[in-house]
Formats: sequence, C-alpha cells, structure tokens
Amino acid sequence: MQLDNDYKGFSFLKDGPLDMRMNPDNPLTAKDVIANSSEKELGQIFQDCGEEPRWKASAKAIVEERKKNPITTTKQLADLLVTALRTKLRGRLHPATLVFQALRIFVNKEIEVLEKTLDKAISFLGPKGMIGVISFHSFEDRVVKNVFRESSKQIKEGYERLPAILTLLTKKPLVPSLQEIRSNVRSRSAKLRFAQKN
Repeated sequence: MQLDNDYKGFSFLKDGPLDMRMNPDNPLTAKDVIANSSEKELGQIFQDCGEEPRWKASAKAIVEERKKNPITTTKQLADLLVTALRTKLRGRLHPATLVFQALRIFVNKEIEVLEKTLDKAISFLGPKGMIGVISFHSFEDRVVKNVFRESSKQIKEGYERLPAILTLLTKKPLVPSLQEIRSNVRSRSAKLRFAQKN
C-alpha cells in the first residue's frame, strides 16, 4: 500500500516528493541521496541495487542536472532519465524503473534487512517448519537463494560434520503462470522459494 501513495515518492507514475522511506523515522531520503552522492556513488547504487545497465549515464545526467536545478520530485527525476537516456516509452519497463528501485532499496537498506530477517526467521522455525519467501527482483532473489543454500549445507565443526539446518524444497524458484500475471500484473517478476527446517 505504501508503494501506491504518491507522498512517499516510490513511484514515477504519480508526482510526489523524492522520499522513498518505508520508516518515516529513517533520516535518509531519496532526495538526500540524489543531492549529496557523488557521480561514482550514484552509479554504484544504480548498478548494485537496481542492476541498471545504463548506470553511468543515469548518474551523470543526475549530477549535471542538479548543478542547474535541485531534483526534488519523482516526476523531475523520471523525466530527466527519459530525456538523458533518449529512451522511448515503449515496452513494459519505464526507463526510470531500475533507478527508482535502486534508490528505494538503498534508502531502506532492504538487502541488509532481508539478510537479517531471513537468519532470524530460520532460527525461529521448529523441526519440519517451512519457510517461503517471495522476491520481486533478481538481486533480492539471489540473497534468498544464497541464504537458503548456505543453510542447506552440512556444517563442519572440528572433525565433526553437523547436519544442515535446512532442506531445500524448491531447487529453482516457482514463478507465476501467464494467467496469474494477466490477473495481477505485479506478480510478473515474483519468485517463490521454499525450504524446511531439519
């Protein structure tokens, strides 16, 4: 529901402030990141958190624009990226999609939170308890895959081999059917992984 609120600034489909904080007590906003990060830092964020292939061009465009005008709204940023990347609005992916995703992930420390949450959730499981995680982009899915995979390996302790914590129930992630995507477009990038506590 937060993603649909224009005042949160998560989406470029509605004009709003560049905020992107899930937690309003978080002192860091997307506007701060855009205003204060170097071109190199912005590029790193877009590459690492958004897997944006045009991360260099995106970062350069932002730094050049902010010399002339402060970038404070979602529409400003989205329009800038469309112009800078000279991309026509065709197909399913808007040119600003991956940059907005990267900013949201960075501002909310989503990968760090995900890793901590997975470790805690696994520790709370009882024997034969199951955990399922839905991720919505490849970066996030990779974190889930790695945590599950490491937890499903035998643990070496001195000369002993302790049993693995988890058993993988899905070798590959489950993805939505075409029918589900038609009825719920947001499911199109969803990947579901399951594991069971030993």
